[in-house]
Amino acid sequence: MTDPVRLLLVDDQRLMREGLRTLLEMEPNLDVAGEAMNGQEGLEAYAALLPDVVLMDVRMPVMDGVEATRQLKARWPAARVIILTTFDDDEYVFEGLRAGAAGYLLKDVSIQELADAIHAVMAGGVLIEPSVARKVVAEFARMTAPAPKPSQNLDEPLSERE
Repeated sequence: MTDPVRLLLVDDQRLMREGLRTLLEMEPNLDVAGEAMNGQEGLEAYAALLPDVVLMDVRMPVMDGVEATRQLKARWPAARVIILTTFDDDEYVFEGLRAGAAGYLLKDVSIQELADAIHAVMAGGVLIEPSVARKVVAEFARMTAPAPKPSQNLDEPLSERE
């Protein structure tokens, strides 16, 4: 039997944290090691607990989840963070992933989908909500558009070297 995955819940809504704790601890091999109500408390709790995975909300007082993820990954590069939020705004998605999150899920996922995501991230994977993944792929395609081909209407064709 393997050790349970130790989780840190970082969310400013107490009901959300308590509900997540209850549901996650019913899942085999998951254990909530701690909770925090904002990004700053999340950093402090991470330092004290060194959990396996952090479930991080985005919008919180004191320090938001994107900045907390950025600072967490700067200090502990191996930290695994899944952003779990109600917001799929492009700004949050891209900034969260740039900050180093290994996952981006919306809070309307089922507990089984969340547990599967936690285990996938523990195994070194990355998990992104399908609706969010479409935005990431579209942005990636936009950023990596092929360079325009040189004009074929030249008086003399270019050599390979040119």
